[in-house]
Amino acid sequence: MQSRECRWWEKTGDSNYTVQCFLCPRKCLIPEGKTGFCEIRRNAEGTLVSDAYGHPAALQVDPIEKKPLAEFMPGTFTFSIGTFGCNLNCLFCQNYHLSRGAYPEGIPEVTRIVTPEEIIEAALTQNCRSVAFTYNEPLIWSEYLLDIAKYAKQAGISTVLVSNAYITREAAEDILPHIDAANFDMKGFSEKFYSEMTGGHLQPVLDTIEYFFSLGKHLELTNLVIPGKNDSDEMINAYLDWVSAKLAKNVPLHFSAYFPQYKYSASPPTPRETLFAIRDKAEQQGFKSVYLGNIR
Repeated sequence: MQSRECRWWEKTGDSNYTVQCFLCPRKCLIPEGKTGFCEIRRNAEGTLVSDAYGHPAALQVDPIEKKPLAEFMPGTFTFSIGTFGCNLNCLFCQNYHLSRGAYPEGIPEVTRIVTPEEIIEAALTQNCRSVAFTYNEPLIWSEYLLDIAKYAKQAGISTVLVSNAYITREAAEDILPHIDAANFDMKGFSEKFYSEMTGGHLQPVLDTIEYFFSLGKHLELTNLVIPGKNDSDEMINAYLDWVSAKLAKNVPLHFSAYFPQYKYSASPPTPRETLFAIRDKAEQQGFKSVYLGNIR
């Protein structure tokens, strides 16, 4: 497979782990021939390379509202792109076919790359006013993302990020200024939930979201509400208090219904009434834009 050298890494001098990645808070130590936790950033003879660069696993034209972005360029279409891999391991993943999928073994070196220029040309052909980095976790293929964003800017196309916000501050400062609008996925407002249900940590997510908000870009947040796990009054109140204190009450909030997927099925689907109650609570506290999703 054709690969591209990564950014945000260095050699360690350790014969067992010759490179270390600094893209996300995991800071993976990666042995020769192996990948980091995300499964697409690979140690190739002492150089960290991205197997995802130029190899999209999903390309599709979507309404911008599907990201979901309710208040950014409404009524327009976005050219969506995703690859394989993720730097979290959410037991309840709603898109695990991509996030936990992988490129097939034996893809020849001659496999054709879909260039950043071709992505933008396709977006223009499909009358899309934005390009969305989405489906799996886009930040793990930020080298590809940044090159696409460069051509998007030249073409007058906006950039959209749908992400778990699990990234180091160093990388965030390199990447997020090139994003026009983002919807960050707030998994649950507690360290216990993050460590048990996603394999990650809460604080880096909060730091990333606060940094993006400080840039003055368009921000929306999504919370997948899982009965018995992240739907308690205490957790929802803490989440709303944080948004109010660190962001603003006019940040659009999305609360979505959970349906059993992947490795977690202990909770039932989210009752409609739970989402209605959360929306009422948020609106009573002065939040201006509260949206509900996945309601059947």
